[in-house]
Amino acid sequence: MNEEYAYGQLRRALRHAGAGSARAASWRAVLDGMADGTLTVGSRTPVADTPAWVTLEVLHGGFASGRYLAEAPLRQDETDVVRSLPDDAPGTTDRERLNLHYLTDEGQAVLLGALAAGTYRIDLPEDAALTTVAWLLAHDRHAEALDLVAALRPLMHRLRMTPRFEAAPVPAGSVVKLASVGQVKASLRAVITPPAIDTMRTRLRERPLYDRLVALWCETVEGDLPELQDDGVVTGGWPCRVWPEDWAARRTALLAETEGVTTHPRANFTRLRAALVACETDSRVLTARDVGWVRRALANTIGKHGAPGSERRTALREAGLAVAARPTRAGLADAVACRLDVYPDDGGVPSVEPVAADVDGWRVPESLVVKVTRALEAPVEELVARNVITSGEVLAIVLPQITSSLLAANIEDPALSALYAHTYAAFRRRRGLLLLDLATQVGFTELPWVAALEPLRAHRRDHAEAARKALAQTTMLALTSFPQTILPNPLVSEFVTLAKQAGASLPLVEEIAADIFMGTFTTKFRDAAVVASRVMAGSLYARYYDLPETWPEETTNRWGRKVADGFAKACKDRAAEAHRGRVSGVAANGTVLEQSQILTTHNLAVLADGLGLWDRLAPLAPDLAARALGWALHRTAVPTTDRHAALIAVKNAAYAWRQGIFFLSFCDTERQWTIVDELRPRLAGTDLGPAVDGLAAVVAGYRFDAAGKVQNGQRWLGWGGGLSG
Repeated sequence: MNEEYAYGQLRRALRHAGAGSARAASWRAVLDGMADGTLTVGSRTPVADTPAWVTLEVLHGGFASGRYLAEAPLRQDETDVVRSLPDDAPGTTDRERLNLHYLTDEGQAVLLGALAAGTYRIDLPEDAALTTVAWLLAHDRHAEALDLVAALRPLMHRLRMTPRFEAAPVPAGSVVKLASVGQVKASLRAVITPPAIDTMRTRLRERPLYDRLVALWCETVEGDLPELQDDGVVTGGWPCRVWPEDWAARRTALLAETEGVTTHPRANFTRLRAALVACETDSRVLTARDVGWVRRALANTIGKHGAPGSERRTALREAGLAVAARPTRAGLADAVACRLDVYPDDGGVPSVEPVAADVDGWRVPESLVVKVTRALEAPVEELVARNVITSGEVLAIVLPQITSSLLAANIEDPALSALYAHTYAAFRRRRGLLLLDLATQVGFTELPWVAALEPLRAHRRDHAEAARKALAQTTMLALTSFPQTILPNPLVSEFVTLAKQAGASLPLVEEIAADIFMGTFTTKFRDAAVVASRVMAGSLYARYYDLPETWPEETTNRWGRKVADGFAKACKDRAAEAHRGRVSGVAANGTVLEQSQILTTHNLAVLADGLGLWDRLAPLAPDLAARALGWALHRTAVPTTDRHAALIAVKNAAYAWRQGIFFLSFCDTERQWTIVDELRPRLAGTDLGPAVDGLAAVVAGYRFDAAGKVQNGQRWLGWGGGLSG
């Protein structure tokens, strides 16, 4: 949160990427901005004199560099338009002249044409601004259009406010993809062949030349070919004793063919060719020492690979040439990328199989098939089943493609609905800022061009039901696919949007970073805790974590937000169990935040209750519980030498343990005992015996004491004291 962190990131960038890297330049900009006051870390408007709606470059940790992402050089097509404008076209910069051009009748016609045909792409939310103006003007909403232009005008000289025009419509629908065809092609064409592999393939292709060189020298041997004995002594005949008539001519031709071949100075090939160069005629200019080296080189290669023309040497060369003839991974990747050229760069592929089919009889490696599968357009459930979506974080990447369509469905005009959907998808690609003082991230409807369209969104009941159904399906997908992990913040954000669209009042909470925790919580945390205490009352989860039965309504105002003082106090009091006098700073914050997740079940109870998922979760609960609890034990058994990584592993394992107990609460007692007994053989390599004993004791009806202990067991917490002490 301070300069020390930024300096650390700059040092890391310099170490890994060098002084001239873009990453290092961005971190320098952060430090310069913090020093001169043009950057305010922790604010939702961190860049001075910049409205919240501007899309910023956000670095690791939520630091804004001060750069506007939409402040980009003109593309070639944009440059061509600017060059075609009259010399007296208004504007102080080319970008301003271009933006103002698209406010003219001619420019508006271009935008409206692309909007109607769908032949445009929204990379950043700002790309939709002037197209929205064009639609408003075309539909006689002049006041809204003028207000929007007034909001945009101060930054028209810097920001791109028009879309990228495409030849074909950008696809949209209920299917999703993890990456576009263009992104996958770039990934495939970035595959390279390691230099060592290239060198090996070159050597294999050169082996026939080496064999001809050996054969040429063997023709000069009188008697048996040289052989290398076990004691290192060379026996057999001597080279340079017999000189065939055409030997000199063949020598000259072979020297020309091997001109570009380079090998180790002491390699047999090098010595035999050097001797060939020295032996300019058949007048035997080689010294006795040279002849001795030729004899030993021949003995070496004949002993290792066989005599020229022998079955052994022939088989080795055929095998080597077969290996050299095989396409490289990079070659196959390029062939697959060429197949993708027939698809629009912005779209996906309907099927992986034709793209990843064999190339000239050679199978495409699985690693390349995985890359192609990222562009597969399919229902989100299929992408999870194919392991394209492997976590809640990845699920959050594709979910806006569904959410955007549901939000846009409330707009009757099809073209405007598509623009709204594309804008939402672009907005969700914005990286979140580091925020302090309970500040919230910029909302979608805070974008001036989106706010201008909000009155046009009719909240219809069928669309609300569709959003509710999508939220329920996605929740079930996340819980059943990744039962061991908490719902990540980007996914929670999408759930909040869907819940709002569905008209459902769900107090969904985010995970708060321990290093920026401000010591209090907004009232939605208390609201979520109230739901958790009500619906989990009497359950294994409530007994294991001692959930309060009631919650006082103690609230105050802080930083302009209503905060739940009673909830915060409860979290701090309960965190004492993990302290044991040894926890401070960030770790102390972590113990409090962990209690907030425990008390709210981190959205599990709220979603299950608010969406009516109990009947759907109950049959799956035993499997989900076993997977989450088993993952927790496995994660702690994975060794790590990095202390920070070890702490993160313990924290995540404890979170998985908590999720497992939530699911275990929906199992009958007999099934609970079965799952607990199945955990004991998996304790090898861990120190989690007390955790399993503690869970077993609670299943048996016992309760933890104030120190979190019961019989031989202990309550497992991820922060602070953990299971020690």
